[in-house]
Amino acid sequence: MFRLRPFVAVLLLLAWSPGALAALAEFPKSTLVIDTDSGPKRFTIEVATTQQQQEQGLMFRRSLPPDAGMLFDFGTTQPAAFWMKNTLIPLDMLFIAADGHIADIHERAVPMSEATIYSKVPVRAVLELNGGTVSRLGIHLGDVVHQAIFGNAVN
Repeated sequence: MFRLRPFVAVLLLLAWSPGALAALAEFPKSTLVIDTDSGPKRFTIEVATTQQQQEQGLMFRRSLPPDAGMLFDFGTTQPAAFWMKNTLIPLDMLFIAADGHIADIHERAVPMSEATIYSKVPVRAVLELNGGTVSRLGIHLGDVVHQAIFGNAVN
């Protein structure tokens, strides 16, 4: 049986994904709170605002802490479309309107899938959380997301 060393396997994976090594973006961190029926839920998030950051997103990550996520800020309201190519963990996607309310939800996006996931309405941002977080915390359409980009941040 032929077995690759982990470092060699990572190099081959990156070679398979052109430019991935040179293109790995860094993300600023922030906090975010979602008001749910059972109370506020706090997350430590990374914020993706640049094209490079948004193209990379959570690709190549093997795990994500339960209270973590990534917020994709488009700067303006627009249609949103995502896929899971090179994303190794299942994700819940919350599509968020400019006023901070959750306008659409896609639960448990399938890792490595190239199927496109669309928002049903134009949105200002998308929050990606670990798959299953939406049902575990009771997050619903209409719940309000508090974060600086929506002008409603809470401490």
